[in-house]
Amino acid sequence: MTLKTISYNRTDESAEAKARWFQTLSLTERMDMLCFFTDLILENNPKIVVKKNAQPTWGSFRVLSQTSS
Repeated sequence: MTLKTISYNRTDESAEAKARWFQTLSLTERMDMLCFFTDLILENNPKIVVKKNAQPTWGSFRVLSQTSS
C-alpha cells in the first residue's frame, strides 16, 4: 500500500515534479487520467473538437526517441 501525502511546497507544482509523478503511474492509471482530462475539457468546451481553423501540414517530420542503453 502506498502512503499518500499532501504537500504544500511550491516546488512540487513544477512541470518537472508533475512529470515525475505522472511517470510513477501505471499504464492503466495514465489512460484513466487521459480520459478524465478529455472528459473535463469536453464538458467545459464541447466545441473544441470543431476544426474550423485546422490547416494541413506539408513537409517532412522527424520523430526522435530516446533509447535505453
